[in-house]
Amino acid sequence: MFKVFKAFVRKEFYHILRDKRTLLILFGMPVAQVLIFGFAVTNEFKNTEIDVLDYAKDTTSEQLINHIQSSGNFIVNAMLTSEQEMEDGFKAGESKLIVVIPENFSADFYANKRPEIQVITDGSDPNNANTLVQYITQMVNSFQTEKTTDATSPFQIQTATRMLYNPQLESAYNFVPGVVALILLIICAMLTSLTIAKEQEMGTMEVLLVSPLPPIIIIIGKVTPYAILSFGIALSVLLMGNIIFSVPIVGSFGLLMLMCLLYVITALSLGTLISTKSDTQQKAMMTSLMSLMMPSMLLSGFLFPMSSMPKILQWIGHIIPTKWFIDILKAVMLRGVGIDFILLEVGVLILMTVVLLFATWRSFKIRLE
Repeated sequence: MFKVFKAFVRKEFYHILRDKRTLLILFGMPVAQVLIFGFAVTNEFKNTEIDVLDYAKDTTSEQLINHIQSSGNFIVNAMLTSEQEMEDGFKAGESKLIVVIPENFSADFYANKRPEIQVITDGSDPNNANTLVQYITQMVNSFQTEKTTDATSPFQIQTATRMLYNPQLESAYNFVPGVVALILLIICAMLTSLTIAKEQEMGTMEVLLVSPLPPIIIIIGKVTPYAILSFGIALSVLLMGNIIFSVPIVGSFGLLMLMCLLYVITALSLGTLISTKSDTQQKAMMTSLMSLMMPSMLLSGFLFPMSSMPKILQWIGHIIPTKWFIDILKAVMLRGVGIDFILLEVGVLILMTVVLLFATWRSFKIRLE
């Protein structure tokens, strides 16, 4: 039986390697996703162009402008001379943020009269606008702190900030674990559902089912190549993240691979369940996209924090396996925790796997009957 199973798995490997579209998804998509999310999709702001309307035109206002640019997050694109230029810039889409410094800025600042600096942003992109305002506010506060260190008051509070596990606040630390989770889900669930649905659509599944191999062996033989390839691709993505983006693997590498195995089994179970409900590849693809791809990207905490979502979307996010696997990856890779700190996440994935396998078995049994 083992020799027959081995030959069946080898046949599936040959089938995958001969399909150019499958190879593109298997090997092209992981590299593209890592590079795109690592370089293009980022929450960081560097060299963002801003405009300044400086009514004061004195030494203090010049120092403030230089201080804002010193962070590397902002660069002054234009020094405006009137409110009309400011309005024209916003209308033309050339200005995203304008800092307005009042005429009596220096006098009020040193007289402790709390001068007001106006920050005007383009609210058509609220997330971008809020982030820019926060960055500017932080720079203005740091400028004020720097200038008032010699104040006569003996009571001054200084704030020391320390960022654990990601001191440089690199966005790749968040995206690489998310990309690993998405890639494993796409390869294991989506491609598995497509390959089994293809057999059903072409009518060859019935031929396989009447062969000497038991149905469970056929299903395992179908998904085994994708499980093996998924491990290799997950390892390559982790290495790319470590080499290209310097994302560390602080925790146990063996534990990390064990968690990948658990997630692969969960994803394979999900893909097999989708295939038992789909008679055509198109139906399997649409089901996978609607129930796996989009929810995993939007509701798992990968791109957007779950705490800012409505409660109903948070509940939906908690039934997505990707959410729990991303939590595991971040805990092991970045915080270096052991198995005792991720028992809840592991337990949830095991429960999901058992439920999915049972549902798949029931659905497959009904179809055979």
